[in-house]
Amino acid sequence: MTRTAGELAKYLEIRLEGNPAAPISGVASPERARAEDLIYLDSPRHKDRADQSAAVCVLAQPGARFAGKTILEAADPKFAFAKAAEWLLPRPVSEAAIHPTAVVSANAKLGPRVFVGPYVVVEDRAEIGAGTAIEAFCFLGRGVRVGENCRLHPRVTLYAGSRLGHRVEVHSGVVIGADGFGYVFGEGRYWKFPQIGSVEIGDDVEIGANATIDRGALETTQIGNGVKIDNLVQVAHNVQIGEHSVLAAQTGVSGSSTLGKRVVIGGQVGIADHCKIEDGAVVGAQAGIPTGKAIRRGQTVWGTPARPLEKFKEQYAWFARLPELAERIRSLEKERKSGKNH
Repeated sequence: MTRTAGELAKYLEIRLEGNPAAPISGVASPERARAEDLIYLDSPRHKDRADQSAAVCVLAQPGARFAGKTILEAADPKFAFAKAAEWLLPRPVSEAAIHPTAVVSANAKLGPRVFVGPYVVVEDRAEIGAGTAIEAFCFLGRGVRVGENCRLHPRVTLYAGSRLGHRVEVHSGVVIGADGFGYVFGEGRYWKFPQIGSVEIGDDVEIGANATIDRGALETTQIGNGVKIDNLVQVAHNVQIGEHSVLAAQTGVSGSSTLGKRVVIGGQVGIADHCKIEDGAVVGAQAGIPTGKAIRRGQTVWGTPARPLEKFKEQYAWFARLPELAERIRSLEKERKSGKNH
């Protein structure tokens, strides 16, 4: 869809410097952009990239100027670029259809404009909201509920009773609602603890490829509105994740842990069971959070066990000096030993 720079400035509610009639039909990096692509620049250090780009329209911070370009001034160009991209490049709408190879229960309820792709299985009492697309080889178990305008990419599995809100995007290989890892040892062996709860996922959630979200044991695993989960993330039973939190790849959240709103979890973080991470906390990559630990509101932590960032940096500086300190200790021991011999 082609828009003009003036229309985009009005949509973003920002100031325009240059030609309001300049056409914009896509987005790109400065190096790959065509004349009608929008680019952004959030640092003056990269001014040459915009100057040399074929793009006519640039999102940049107020006061930035580029020869022969139309400037859309934004305090946060990267955010404005993301918002503009969603407006300029709306998600393609699937045509309403049920592929002949799909197996859809007569007791399932499909809303208007639903797409069901090849070899999809939809079991009894499943409900799919209007405008939702279910792509090839997906499985929706008994009583699953999927809201409106969702998109399930190929090979997504929703176990019985899983519930998804509206505008949820689930990437390939995701499994939602599998049993949690709950066992009790007795009489010489492990007995499975009941895994009969459910999973509830809010609106506007995106779940990356091959992520897994387990059902609650006796309760509900809950993912709040606007949460973004990266590839290969494991969310265990009874976990609660608050609105607009972000979890990066290969993170594992153990059972009954709670994450507040707007929490940021870096890659490969390990969160043990019954932990509490409060609103706005940031957990750095590869951090480890022991069982039952609380990370306070707005705190940034790093390391294993996780500790405040400033403390981690201080301790890490000493850690880096260990070879030097060890050599000094060896020298002192030699001097002491030499002194005793004399």
